[in-house]
This record gives sequence, C-alpha cells and structure tokens, in this order.
Amino acid sequence: MKIEWAPLQVPLARRLQTLVTACFTYTIISMPLLAWIMTGLLLYYGCLILRSLLMIYFVIIYKDYKKNYGTMEGNGWSFYRSNPKYRNYFPVELVKTVELPANKNYILACFPHGILGTGICVNMGMDIARWLELFPQVRPKIATLDHHFKTPILRDIVRYWGMVSVSKDSLGYLLSKSNDPKHEDNRDGFTSNAVAILVGGAQEAMDSYPGQYILTLKNRKGFVKMAIRTGSSIVPTFSFGEVDIYDQVANPPESLLRRFQNVFKKFTGISPLLPKGRGMFNYSFGILPHRRRIVQVVGSPIEVVKSDQPDAAYVDKIHGEVMKALEKMFEEYKEKYIPNTKQNKLIIQ
Repeated sequence: MKIEWAPLQVPLARRLQTLVTACFTYTIISMPLLAWIMTGLLLYYGCLILRSLLMIYFVIIYKDYKKNYGTMEGNGWSFYRSNPKYRNYFPVELVKTVELPANKNYILACFPHGILGTGICVNMGMDIARWLELFPQVRPKIATLDHHFKTPILRDIVRYWGMVSVSKDSLGYLLSKSNDPKHEDNRDGFTSNAVAILVGGAQEAMDSYPGQYILTLKNRKGFVKMAIRTGSSIVPTFSFGEVDIYDQVANPPESLLRRFQNVFKKFTGISPLLPKGRGMFNYSFGILPHRRRIVQVVGSPIEVVKSDQPDAAYVDKIHGEVMKALEKMFEEYKEKYIPNTKQNKLIIQ
C-alpha cells in the first residue's frame, strides 16, 4: 500500500486541530476499557490511603447514580464544553430550520450514527457555543450507554461533556423537569432540556460506510414512547457527511466479523468496529477521522400528546411521522450538503 504522508508545510493551526482531534479520538475509543484497567491497577498496587480514597470515590459514584443517574445538572463547566479546534478540524456545522421554544423539553432523534456520532458530540457536547447561540435557554445533552456512568474515571469525562444515561429512568428524569423559569432546577437561566439520542445505536454503526446512509429505525420505537410519557416533542436531526469521516473493515451481514460484533454487542451494548481513517502524519491509515465536512440539520419538532400509557397505534403514528420527516429532510438538503449526491440514497431498515 502506498502511504500518502502529510506535507511538512502544514499551518500550525491545522496541526493543533489534528492534535486535539487525536486526543478526543483516543480518549473516546480507549477509555471504556482503560478506565477499568487503571482502576484495577490502583486497587492492586496502591497504598492503603489510595485504596481508601478509591473506596470513597466508588461510594460517590453509587450515591450520585442513585440520586440522578450520574447526570451533570445544568450545562457544566463552559470551558470543558468549548473546543473549537475539534469542531474546525472537520469542520462541523449546525443548521437551524425552526425555533425550539424553551418552554418544553425535546428528544432529538439523531441520524445517522456513523462510527462515533461525531457531529452530535461536537454540537451538543464538546463545543456548544453554536448551539446556545441558535437555541437559547435550551440545554444540550447527549444520551449514551448507561454503564458509562458506573465506570470510574470515564463517568466523570462524559458527564462534563454533557452526556447522560440513555436508560429509561434517566431520560424520564431529565425530560420530566419543569420548564418554569422560577423552578430551582432552572436557576442557571435555562428552562428546557434537549436530549439527543442516536437511535440507530451500535447496530447502525456497523452499517456505516462512506456515502451510505443506512438508518436503523423501523423497529426502534422506545424513544417515541419516552416522548409520549414525558410530553416531549421529537425533533428529527440529520448529520450529512457523518458517514464519510471513517471507513471500516468490511463486515457483511453473514460474515464471521459481523457475527462476532453481534455477539459482543448483545452482552456489552458496544459493537467492536474496526475503523479505517488516517494517522497523525499520514492520510492513508490510522484511527483518526478524515477531515470531511459534517452538517447537522435540526428539523421541525413533532408534537405529541402526553400519556403515561402510550397507545400502540399512536406510537406507530408518531414513529411514521419521524420516518417521513427524515426522508423529507434528506431529499431537501442532500444536494446542498453531500458531494456527488446522485450516488446517495437513504435506506431505512
């Protein structure tokens, strides 16, 4: 394989963007496993004081999860959620189509997942200034795997990025919060929570290839039921270009690799992908994402009638509206945001 090396005369700003992106990428990919290894080593080799501190830390994690499922209230520390170098590496853009009034809560049904869900993570987690400019008084949150909030070290990283547990109880807790400006939960000046859910999850990630927009949605209705139970509006969002920043090792449905990924996902909720990107100093191989534009388009809210016991027919109706909205959004914006758009089709499975 011929290696395409990065030129020596690269502006410092771009070098810094690559460095920041590498730090984020290695953290996201390695930390779920590395956190447990580090904790085990500290428990095994640490002195009595260190072990005692770890025990106190475990109690804090347990009590915090019992209290609010590990959620960081409000928007957290602004400097921790301000990383323009990561945004500008691709770059990642955010497009507003309608207002999101701050007098209600929202579930953002986000597609496609891609390998890492990078567009959503940037706009609603790691660099939220643009979101706050477009949607004032609406707190951006990203739902991710529940066990991340029970994992030492990792839970503190994802919490400060504005991530929350995707468990039913956690989502119910956030989406049932008051929108009254005078409520104690809204002392930060924000009156709404917008929780992004990458609905297709690990299953959709396994179908992520450049130029292929394959959504896992037909049998995913849990987010609709949650919206109805909490009275939250559903906002379809589409990240154009998300699938183009990574390729991955081929894993056809009946291949040995796909069967292994399915078994691993069944027990962990994570699909062990083999991404193909670029390196720090080359463009041919590595696990860094390619510099390709991602545009997250935020669609119009789909209103729901609140009910503690969602009717199956009503769930199907709202679910159908979400699919139609995504199809319409894809057709409306693909020529503007996707190169060689005639080769791209939207597949919902």
